[in-house]
Amino acid sequence: MRAAFTPIVVVLAFMFLFPAVLVAGIVDDSGNWIHRLGRLWARIIIRTSGVKIEVQGHGHIPKGKPVIFACNHASQIDIPIVHEALPVQFRFVVKKELFKIPLFGFALDHAGYIPIDRSGGKAALRSVQEAAERLKKGTPIVIFPEGTRSPDGRLMPFKVGGILIAIKAGCPIVPVAISGSHKVLPKGSIMVRQGRIKVTFGLPVQTVGTKGPIPKDIVTKEVWDSISAMLEEKP
Repeated sequence: MRAAFTPIVVVLAFMFLFPAVLVAGIVDDSGNWIHRLGRLWARIIIRTSGVKIEVQGHGHIPKGKPVIFACNHASQIDIPIVHEALPVQFRFVVKKELFKIPLFGFALDHAGYIPIDRSGGKAALRSVQEAAERLKKGTPIVIFPEGTRSPDGRLMPFKVGGILIAIKAGCPIVPVAISGSHKVLPKGSIMVRQGRIKVTFGLPVQTVGTKGPIPKDIVTKEVWDSISAMLEEKP
């Protein structure tokens, strides 16, 4: 019953909260109100579905400084899971095409979400630089560096765009492992199953050393290895 009912609740909750999101976008320039509404939407989904979340490693989150959270991505439910598990204001990096969707794009823009150009070339580099400048202002950013959802929960190779944002901003990257979400909501399905999802925050990976910015390949490997190791940990 829960599996069949949850997709309906997702749609109804979105329809119910979206007018409030539009109002919040007009009256609050910070985007914080929209973020709180996003957390409420996520909480409704999680409570309805019966999914249990275990969170470890909150103490690894740097306080009072810009930071990027790099999460593995194996399910659509990862987005509400991150809303529920991450106890700070943050903004997602999303592909720029989503900002062109009427009303939805307005909400993304006023929430402070960060558009990224994935076409390559100068436009992509410019969007990375703009994202880095916004990150320096202090609001944490969440990225899914795989670029798409893993079909089986195994960690895929990373795209470097999000890593470059952190390097250019000179801020650390906190690896985040989301374990079990691909079983709760498999790729290609809309039926949310009951289950347990574990979210683990790893030790921050530095992007700047004593001699300046650390090469992107080294940073990328360290973040990938950290998430991979956490995913392999037994519950």
